[in-house]
Amino acid sequence: MSSGSSSASEIKADGSFNRQVNRFTTPFGPNRGDLPVEAGRYRLLWSAVCPWAHRSVIVRRILGLEDAISLGTASPMRPKLPHVDWEFSLDDGGMDPVLGIQYMSEIYKQTEPEYSGRPTVPVVVDVKKKKVVNNDYFKLTNYLETVWAPFHKANAPDLYPENLREEIDQLNDIIFHDVNNGVYKCGFAQSQEAYELAYDTLFSRLDELDQRLSDRRFLFGDYITDSDVRLYATLVRFDTAYYTAFKANRNRIVDFPNLWGYLRDLYQTPGFGDTTDFHAIKVHYHLSNHIASDDQKSYNILPKGPDLTGLHSAHNREVLSGKIHTFIMK
Repeated sequence: MSSGSSSASEIKADGSFNRQVNRFTTPFGPNRGDLPVEAGRYRLLWSAVCPWAHRSVIVRRILGLEDAISLGTASPMRPKLPHVDWEFSLDDGGMDPVLGIQYMSEIYKQTEPEYSGRPTVPVVVDVKKKKVVNNDYFKLTNYLETVWAPFHKANAPDLYPENLREEIDQLNDIIFHDVNNGVYKCGFAQSQEAYELAYDTLFSRLDELDQRLSDRRFLFGDYITDSDVRLYATLVRFDTAYYTAFKANRNRIVDFPNLWGYLRDLYQTPGFGDTTDFHAIKVHYHLSNHIASDDQKSYNILPKGPDLTGLHSAHNREVLSGKIHTFIMK
């Protein structure tokens, strides 16, 4: 995923944004041809700014997979290169300490020398082979929730309960197209018509989700599921980044009575707020973002707001469930 840039090939003739397809989609699993599930073999590369990558890190934390899958973190600032890339400038020596790469594109090129797409995050790298094995952000959390179960912590929650999987998949598809990717369709639109269509679709869907959450604590009732992780990753960035940088400015999330309480509920849940880096998000979308004006970036002025202290305030949404726990325990 490119949190703050798109390539010309991703803009359609009508000026609308059409995200590139993931190249490395081999599933994890026990079947022939699947990627073997093996602790210590893989490294998950991410940037804290990216919502697609963030949700995989949330699930990794909640399920206790941190010892099984290592984590490499790229800088929120894009490197000054002729192509779109991510840089490991946060690490000593400016290189990922495990893979020995300075730029994300290096591992993609090591895997496929002819690779010409954007080097996206999240991406899972086989440490033994020093090659990319999966960058399928749409299914990655589901793999972590299912076939990676042998390495879950004791009493890990069930974020993808079998009896709800069909419904979760259907809702995830809607959330992806209209909300997760919907903000990018607003921000990357290159025609007024494409922008307004994306804008109207986004806020219509947020209105529906706000109503859905009026009588239930989470999207599927009393317990957090994979769908909540996916929606959170966009909601938590909304007021800080998308509202201004992507012109998604009909309402802030704080203006939605139920989405705002829901976001606070999740933010205060271990695995969510403690993996959210607002400074990185603001730096990327306002200083490194290719959408930001050249003048804005040249002055290097980082917005002082918004005030995020409200995320720590009482949400009182537990009254909707009457449950002490927020997860379904296996």
